[in-house]
Formats: sequence, structure tokens, C-alpha cells
Amino acid sequence: MLATERDLLLGEADPPPVSVVRAGARGDLLLIGDHAGNAIPASLRDLGLSAADRTRHIAWDVGVRALGERVSAILGATFIHQPFSRLVIDCNRDPESADAILPLSDGTPVQGNAGLGDDGRDQRRLAIHAPYHQCIATELALRRRGGVAPLLVSLHSFTPALAGDRRPWHVGVLHDRGDTRPSRALLAYLSQEKDLTVGDNQPYRMDGTDYTIPYHAYANGLPYLEIEFRCDLLAESNGADRWANRCATWIQEVMARI
Repeated sequence: MLATERDLLLGEADPPPVSVVRAGARGDLLLIGDHAGNAIPASLRDLGLSAADRTRHIAWDVGVRALGERVSAILGATFIHQPFSRLVIDCNRDPESADAILPLSDGTPVQGNAGLGDDGRDQRRLAIHAPYHQCIATELALRRRGGVAPLLVSLHSFTPALAGDRRPWHVGVLHDRGDTRPSRALLAYLSQEKDLTVGDNQPYRMDGTDYTIPYHAYANGLPYLEIEFRCDLLAESNGADRWANRCATWIQEVMARI
């Protein structure tokens, strides 16, 4: 990465481009959070967004940072997460795609992204997107050098309603190609939990727009899980703790079954 590009975008008061909890921990599991943060570099002047918009789902996956940190503590696993808002650059999108930096999100204009040229896009890619994915690749390579094919678990959250449509699911399991054994094992296990409404590729499908799991798991033949949690459940009192305990149990069950 070009240090000058990072220096142009990120200042001393900004967080680093990637955050790692328990680096180098257990070799058979890696947790990630592509949208766990909502920071915006000071140089971008909040992208023209209000304080309220910067805390909405358009900016990040509400509750995922706390969830991931708790699951990491329970399982003794490394958790890599992105501190910056997906509105700066979406780390679960191909950085070359238009979807990586949106000028409009769920009806809200993102003024700081409007008319952004190639130089501005490259600056964000080099400063934020690239180091985040390099960190994931490094942790995975460390495990694979030890002869382990780690389970890559991507944690996300979704809003209870979008464009007027209510979403009844408590959790969703996203999957597509590659090693889908963990996804099928988790869906089978969750079918026994009668208090849950579970989405199979709901409320989103894992498709060609996703980047992280295809880039790191498909390409290396690694088992993976992508789990979506409805964010209002994470926001309830002690919600992150309750769902982290359940999520940790699910991951352990899946690892025992594959």
C-alpha cells in the first residue's frame, strides 16, 4: 500500500484502517466484520451526512462490533473488523465496482460521494479497503501454513424494515458457491430452534455483489459462514450478549459437524 495515499485520507485522530481482536488466536476459526464500524475520516467532513444518518444502518451493521467482540471472547478466536463506515468504501464490495462507494443509500444522498473521481476512489481503496483485506489474507495464510483450513465466519446485521417491507427473520444464513457444508449444517441446526425465524439466503442472497467470502473463502477452498442478525435484536438490553452466546454455540455445533 502507498503510505502517501493513506496519509492523504487518514489523519492522526482517525482510527487505523483495520482493527484486530486476539490476533493469531486459535487456528481453526476466524471471525470478520466487514461493516462493524461507522467512522468517517475527518478529511471527508462526515460525507455531508447528519449525525442521525451516520448511526443508521446505511452507515454500518448496527451491533456487529459488540457481537463480534463477545463471540471472540467466548470462543478465543481472532476477530478482524472494519472501523470505517461502508459509505466511505464498502469492504464487502469489489473496490472497482460502482457499488463500493454509493452516492445514494436507502434514499439518502451521500454528498461526499457524489461525483467522486478515480483518484478519490483509489485513495479510499488504498487507505482502507486494501489493508483490511490484506489483514484477513495474512491471518488466513498463517493458519493455512500450519496445515489448518480455518472456518471463516462473517458477521452482519440487517434492518427490520427496508423500503417499507418488514423483515420477519431473526437471523439469516447466506451462502452460494464454494464449501457450503457449514451453511447447510447451521440451517439444519437452526431448524430445531423453534423460537427463531431463519432466513435461507434471506434477507439477502449471497451473489455476485459480495466480495469478502468469495475473495477469501472460495478462492482458497475454505469453509465459511455468513450470518445476518436483525439489528433491533442486537440493540435490545443485553442483546449483544444473548446473541453472542447463541452464535458461539452455533459455530461450535457447525465445527463439530463438518
